[in-house]
Amino acid sequence: MLTAKQKELLLYIHERIKETGVSPSFDEMKEALDLASKSGIHRLITALEERGFLRRLPHRARALEVLKMPDSAATAAPPKGRQSFRPSVVGEGRTNAGSAGIPILGQIAAGVPIEAIQSEVGRIMPPEDMLGSGDHFALEVKGDSMIQAGILDGDVVIIKRSETADSGDIVVALVDNEEATLKRLRKRGNSVALEAANPAYETRIFGPDQVRVQGKLVAMIRRYS
Repeated sequence: MLTAKQKELLLYIHERIKETGVSPSFDEMKEALDLASKSGIHRLITALEERGFLRRLPHRARALEVLKMPDSAATAAPPKGRQSFRPSVVGEGRTNAGSAGIPILGQIAAGVPIEAIQSEVGRIMPPEDMLGSGDHFALEVKGDSMIQAGILDGDVVIIKRSETADSGDIVVALVDNEEATLKRLRKRGNSVALEAANPAYETRIFGPDQVRVQGKLVAMIRRYS
């Protein structure tokens, strides 16, 4: 799954290469996606590379190759302008376990960030002693960046809703109001670091206004087939 911005950029690059034979410049991509800086384009391109959609060709300026397109690309026109998508993995209502369990609200990335699905896709009934007080929701983990914290692809994480977290907590973080990811939070002065638990992934550093905590990890459930 790609975020709205990742898909928008991929479609834009694909169409520009088809039209001109050359991939667009960073400035052109920044303007097309209405982003404030080229660093945002760099993050999107890196994410698309890591997910196998793009490849940078070495020793050539402005050289990007589209390796594959998302499944829905055949019927989608290249988006223009800013998207109206406002991701939020936490609903407005209460999400206590109760007798009906707690809702699974979709997938969360442990790797390259992906959009969090906002609607309930199922329910799970964890043991009561896992939760304690407060409101909780569940997410299915996609990716391998938290494997050294014991969190694997396909695991279901139980999250306690919270807008604050201590340095060292594993959190659901919303980045730039566009991408949701599961990472360890580190506070570094006026900056916020989202730290993977896999040396293959780099720690990402953000300003304090770029990251919004959605909740803290309290438990994990693993299914065995």
